[in-house]
Amino acid sequence: MIYRSQQLALRYFAASMLLFGVMIAAGLLTSLYYLRVGFLLDVFHFSTAKILHIDTLVLWLLMGFLGSVYWFLPLELEREVEWIGLAQKAFWIFVGTVAAVAATLSFVQYGGTSAASLWLINQGRKYVEAPRWACVLIAAVLVLFGVNVVATALRARRMTGILAVLIADLIPLIVLFLNAFSAEPNMSKDLFWWWWLIHLWVEATWEVFIGCVLAWSLLHLLGASRAIVESWLYVEVAMVLGTGILGLGHHYFWIGTPSYWLGIGGFFSALEPLPLLGMVIHAIYDAGAHRHQILNRPAFAWLLAEAFGNFLGAGVWGFMMTLPQINLFAHGTQWTASHSHFAFWGAYGCAVISVIYLVLQKIRAGRGDFESQAWKWAFALLNIGLVGMSSALLIAGMAQAFYERAIGGSTFQAFLTAQANRWMTEGLQARVLFGLVFTLGYFVLLYDFWKIGKGRRAPETTLRKEASG
Repeated sequence: MIYRSQQLALRYFAASMLLFGVMIAAGLLTSLYYLRVGFLLDVFHFSTAKILHIDTLVLWLLMGFLGSVYWFLPLELEREVEWIGLAQKAFWIFVGTVAAVAATLSFVQYGGTSAASLWLINQGRKYVEAPRWACVLIAAVLVLFGVNVVATALRARRMTGILAVLIADLIPLIVLFLNAFSAEPNMSKDLFWWWWLIHLWVEATWEVFIGCVLAWSLLHLLGASRAIVESWLYVEVAMVLGTGILGLGHHYFWIGTPSYWLGIGGFFSALEPLPLLGMVIHAIYDAGAHRHQILNRPAFAWLLAEAFGNFLGAGVWGFMMTLPQINLFAHGTQWTASHSHFAFWGAYGCAVISVIYLVLQKIRAGRGDFESQAWKWAFALLNIGLVGMSSALLIAGMAQAFYERAIGGSTFQAFLTAQANRWMTEGLQARVLFGLVFTLGYFVLLYDFWKIGKGRRAPETTLRKEASG
């Protein structure tokens, strides 16, 4: 039996994968600008390609998160999600908004400094460039999503630990997004609060959100103990409260804030990924101790990739560049891009893919074995491509930090010298090569999503008809 909210989840996953492809295309295009001077000059601006790459990164993950909750929530509470009809309409509003913004950014590209440009073309704030009308609608979609979750829990009169953490997390998830509408004229103050959106929304509330999704995934994939996953989820909340806000300080180093943020931000920012890693390792150990059988190897492999990718990309890669003594030279170089690629993929991308494999098994193969050869190729190509890109960008970023910053003293001439450095140029060339490997993995992944589990002993799935109340 499939709930209406789970049918909505399938739509969110489909939209998520489509935006994933747009993100990859925009990323490949962006990488070519670094290799060819004047590439698409006066035709398609570099800043526009970069906006499409980064903003679709955020949106495909966010859609994957919403789809995950709409899939797991009715299973958790054994009832349909409240006001599901409104949620279905909100999905199409969300998709239409994203399509309209992408078209505006692609064909108009940039506007003036008037209020009309702010509302209709581009807000001009990095990572939240969408025009204000679009941000208002996205905020409304998030509010409705929160209402769906809370109303369902209230109607069911049942509260689990995972659901309680998710509901508590929805408050900052929605409230922090409102910071996208700030119009602070002082640049230092604007950057100070802007980082509350960028860091705490993506690196704190998202960490807790994906922790809830992982907890549900482990329950369904491994038959893990609820006590184990909920205990680690509580640790995750404590770590976010204890380190997430303090770790925010590593963004404050060079924007005019007091110097005490150098030590606070440098130390605490690397501790956030540890609870998720502990949750997965503990659940796997428990499943092995109780001899639980894993019937979905693709979902299990991607879950492991998430746990260790998060630890390496967000933790190790993040820590080695957030110490202020290093960040002074690494800030704003390709070193930063190396960390962001690895962290977003490890912390969130792999988890969304794992959930999709869980869902596909449910609707196609039931509890039967769920296997193919294509998923192994997709797993290998995507992760090799991602690690290769991150390593290539790390090499290029180190060359920038050494020749442009440490030796050259951050002058314009030093910048030009670093751009011509062999380590820099070959690193950017390797980034394109591994980007193509990653792209190939994306198409193999889509093929596997389309084929895996078909023709097996799938149970008859029907749409639950009961009203949502």
